[in-house]
Amino acid sequence: MRKSLFLCSLLLLTSCAALKNLLSGAFTKPTLTFKRADLANVSLSGATVNLIYELHNPNSIGISLASVDYLFKVEGHQVAAGKPPNGFKVAANGTSQVVFPAQVKFADLGSVLQVFLKKSAANYEASGHVGVDTPIGVLSFPLEKKGTFPVPKVPAVVFGSPKVTQLSLSGATFSIPLAVTNHNPFPLPVGEVAGNLKIGGVSVGQITSGGLGSLTSNQTRTVSLPVSVNFASAGMGLFNVLKGGSHPVQFSGGLQSGGAEVPVSTSQVLKILN
Repeated sequence: MRKSLFLCSLLLLTSCAALKNLLSGAFTKPTLTFKRADLANVSLSGATVNLIYELHNPNSIGISLASVDYLFKVEGHQVAAGKPPNGFKVAANGTSQVVFPAQVKFADLGSVLQVFLKKSAANYEASGHVGVDTPIGVLSFPLEKKGTFPVPKVPAVVFGSPKVTQLSLSGATFSIPLAVTNHNPFPLPVGEVAGNLKIGGVSVGQITSGGLGSLTSNQTRTVSLPVSVNFASAGMGLFNVLKGGSHPVQFSGGLQSGGAEVPVSTSQVLKILN
């Protein structure tokens, strides 16, 4: 009885080994190829970096991901990295994109935010392994990739000529155009631009644009900001400035994007319109 069980087990093992050898001979190893790095959800506070690979299955039977071990670094700092779901499937004789996402917060990269945003590009390094479940067992593919991604630039802030709508010995009201331009090759959310405005060296107080929304690549959004001043507090020097001519217009404040605020300052010589 024991001899028969032993012979059956041996026969079963031999059959399994033969079947595996047969499958191995008929099975072509899939290929995992890096395609590109894409940015998503970009703001001045951070971005999602998606490393996109293609998994090609040249066989007549489907395959799936069995395991993922993934590490992502930016400028030498490890950041939060996501993974494709286990069991991600690739059809027979098919090719599917496999996305490895990483959430990058610029303030966590060991540099002052405004200093980091002056860089043209940031270095990244990905490492790890992907296990693919196949009829001949789990095959391991290395994930080793170094590259760069563009760092978002702070939008350009430009003022237009102030237009005075009311001027008296007690005060004045005027509006000043504010143009904000996104020079990045990707959309960027812009919150408010707020700060102190000076005309002719005299402070006219705080101004704010309110939220500007998402700006597409190379898009300019212009808003007209209403301003009211009282000469009793601002000084009569501003009265003479607002009567006309060209004067320096200075702004010092900040611009918000994605929860981050970066300093913005500008100085222009503009004609006062009446």
